Amino acid sequence: MLLDVDGTLIDSGYLHALAWQRAFAAHGLTPPWWRVHRAIGMGGDLLVREVCGSEVEDALGDRLRDEWAERYREVLPEVRAIPGASDLVRALTRSGYRVAIASSGAREFTDAALERLGLASTDVDVVTSADDADNSKPAPDLLTVALRRAGGSSAVLVGDSVWDVAAATAAGMSCVAVRTGGTAAAELLDAGAVRVVDDVAVLLDTRWRP
Repeated sequence: MLLDVDGTLIDSGYLHALAWQRAFAAHGLTPPWWRVHRAIGMGGDLLVREVCGSEVEDALGDRLRDEWAERYREVLPEVRAIPGASDLVRALTRSGYRVAIASSGAREFTDAALERLGLASTDVDVVTSADDADNSKPAPDLLTVALRRAGGSSAVLVGDSVWDVAAATAAGMSCVAVRTGGTAAAELLDAGAVRVVDDVAVLLDTRWRP
């Protein structure tokens, strides 16, 4: 079982959007909120181009990513775990699944998320972050790295965005999607999710297990 973090295990999607908006504003950029929110879930190396275009990426990409990291650190104390997230991780482990955290975020923020969840890296089999793959979601690289390190031959991803679904599809995996990232169920299903549930707490019901 591969588990996305932001918007899936922790309620951080809108705070990421806020941090990006503040980063853009610091450089005189005012992209619409909806466009920023829709890009949350893809890697930060792709988000600037997706939201503001190639010229902004070429001129300011790295500075915007640095600014975003500073702004996200400011709101990090406001991040909360999704109810049931820690229980799900422990239940999957007890049931014999190999569990891998597969986040496109920086390792600093992945570790902070585990702390919010009350989990240690030893509570799961593998923890991966943006530092572990050359190409971020929606590319499949991070998922294939997580699967390989977990020692598995197949996996199901639990994620919250169309970018998670796209990455899983490209990796030959199924994706169960949750709505806690703010994406509509219909859009997640259209992207290729095999099931959509409200949140990870629903997955504690063993009838939802793969």
